[in-house]
Amino acid sequence: MISRTDLPLDHDAHARFLPWLIAFMVYLAALAVAGILVLNSTVNRWDQGISGTLTVQAMPSDGAVDVSPKVLQDARAVLSSTPGVLNVTLLDKQDTLALVEPWLGDLAGEADLPLPRLFDVVIDPDAGIDMTALGRRLAIAAPGVTVDDHRVWLDRLVRLLQTLQWIALSVVMVIFLVTIGTVVFTTRTGLAVHGEAIHVLHLIGAYDSYVARQFAGRALWLGLKGGIIGLAFAIPTLLAISYFAERMQMGAVSENGLHLYHYITIGILPFAVAFIAMFTARTTVLRTLARMP
Repeated sequence: MISRTDLPLDHDAHARFLPWLIAFMVYLAALAVAGILVLNSTVNRWDQGISGTLTVQAMPSDGAVDVSPKVLQDARAVLSSTPGVLNVTLLDKQDTLALVEPWLGDLAGEADLPLPRLFDVVIDPDAGIDMTALGRRLAIAAPGVTVDDHRVWLDRLVRLLQTLQWIALSVVMVIFLVTIGTVVFTTRTGLAVHGEAIHVLHLIGAYDSYVARQFAGRALWLGLKGGIIGLAFAIPTLLAISYFAERMQMGAVSENGLHLYHYITIGILPFAVAFIAMFTARTTVLRTLARMP
C-alpha cells in the first residue's frame, strides 16, 4: 500500500468485493496445493520404500497346510544366486498371520488354515533384474513359488497419482488466471470511474507510472488482505482433514500428510497472489493509459 494517493481509490464500491474474491481463490488454491504436496510425498515415499524390494510367495500344495521345507530351500537357493539380490528373508508364520489378520480376523489363527510363506527380498534397484526370467527359474526349481514385483502395480498407482497432481495443478493455474482477470476488470473499472481525476493529474505533469503505482499499491493491499482471509479459512480446513483422516485410519493421507514446510509453502500463497495483483494492476493501467489520447 502506498503512503500517498491522489485518487480516492478507497471509496470505490467495486473494489470492496475484490478481497473476498481473492480470499475465495486463495482458499481453493491452498486446498489444491495441499493436495499436490500430499500426493507428491505419497509417490516419493512409496517409490523409495518399494523400488528396492520384492515379495516371493510360496503356496502350499493341494491338501497341505504348510509349504514343503524343500520348496522353501530351493526357492531361497534360486533367489540367493540371482545377481542383484542383496538379502533374502523368510517370514515366519507369526509374521504372515499378522499380515492377514486384518482381513481374516480370528480365522487367521486357525491351525488348519493353509497360508502361503513369504520371502522378503531386498534387491539393488539399479541391477535391472529380469522378473519374468526369475519367475520361470523359481517355477522350475520350486513349483508353486511366484514373484510379486511391486513395481508393476506401483507404476500404475504412480501414474494415477501423477494424473491427480496434474489435475490439481490445472486447478491452481485456473485460479490464478481467474484472479488476474478479476484484477484486470477491477482496475479498468477504476480507471473509468476516475478518468477525470487522472486527466487532471496528467495536466499538472503526472506521469502514467505515477498513476499506475497508486493502482498497484491498492491492488497489493487488497490482494494481501484477501489472501490472508482465504488462508485463515484454509488452514483450519486442512487441519480438520488431517484430523479426520487420522481418525479414519487413512494411512496414505495421515502418514504422508502435511508437514511444517508444506504449511510454509501454502503460507506463501497470499503474498504470491498479492504481488500478482499488484503487477497485473500496474500493467493494466500502463497499457490502458498508453492507448488513451
